[in-house]
Amino acid sequence: MREAKQKCPGLVLVRADFQKYLRFSRLARKIYADYTNQIEPFGIDEAWLDVTGTEQIFGTGQDIANQIRQRLQDELGLTGSVGVSYNKIFAKLGSDMNKPNATTVITADNFQDKVWPLPVGELLYVGRSTRRKFQNRAIYTIGDLANRDIQSLRLLLGIWGETLHGFANGFDLEPVRLTGESSIIKSVGNSTTTPRDLVNNQDVKLIIYVLAESVAARLRKHGFKCKTISISVRGNDLISFERQGKLSGPTFLSNDIANKAMELFKTNYRWETPIRSLGVRGSDLVTADRHVQLDLFDNSNLDAEILASTVDTLHKRFGHYSVQRCAMLLDRHLTGFNPEQDHVIHPISYFK
Repeated sequence: MREAKQKCPGLVLVRADFQKYLRFSRLARKIYADYTNQIEPFGIDEAWLDVTGTEQIFGTGQDIANQIRQRLQDELGLTGSVGVSYNKIFAKLGSDMNKPNATTVITADNFQDKVWPLPVGELLYVGRSTRRKFQNRAIYTIGDLANRDIQSLRLLLGIWGETLHGFANGFDLEPVRLTGESSIIKSVGNSTTTPRDLVNNQDVKLIIYVLAESVAARLRKHGFKCKTISISVRGNDLISFERQGKLSGPTFLSNDIANKAMELFKTNYRWETPIRSLGVRGSDLVTADRHVQLDLFDNSNLDAEILASTVDTLHKRFGHYSVQRCAMLLDRHLTGFNPEQDHVIHPISYFK
């Protein structure tokens, strides 16, 4: 923004209203639900829908796409770009081709004409680094990738090269999940882009405790404890890193999670730049009711677990903000968000 204001001194900056963004995202998904129960979100403002078998009710995929775009405009005042195809990769690609308000149809008969001439970087999961590797091998378009020998792509990117080759040729067969369907849980985490830059350890500690409370509550909800804690940190220069460390024993307590996260942060960050984004994740999961050796003379963890379950009950009955740490009052602008409900909206992995 600083560079933008240097180029355009009269630039007017308007603060984003995240809550409104989230509300309209939910309203849009209610519209989708009128057409199918197979709705798989891909971030806050994108989703895949499988409308197979609804032709007799709503018409073709293109008809449904046009109906959804019209309803978004009439009911929510939003424009929408929709891709219609026989697989998720090409549907996503089509939704990006003619923004901001169009329906793009990619079929098994026309994809070579529509998709292959596009730059290879337009393909899902071809990021900046992968694109550079491809360009060094004279792979500039999706068609170049589709027609390249699989063995050479394996040598370049391993199994990932073969996967992207399949994407380029339309071989993607991943189904759209049913609404509410979830994959096997391998880790539980939350991250957030902070409302202002974090400039000291106290700022970081506040955010980590908010995130740790969410991670701990979700672990308890699903009946897990974690044995490893990971943090992700991104500075305002957009350079990021991740670190992880083992706990002394399995836990679903926010204090244990937050303390380990802070330990990892202090060990690995030198405050060369302010921080813009933080994440905390618990992994290496075990079931919460597994047999654990108890200390005959110290039941503090057991007492803390009972207290945590009580707080969960209060949150369920009276809302997320009914019981909070006193530290959360130190900076309400910084800590006044519910990461479990409001911030688990970053694009999920395409792979299950």
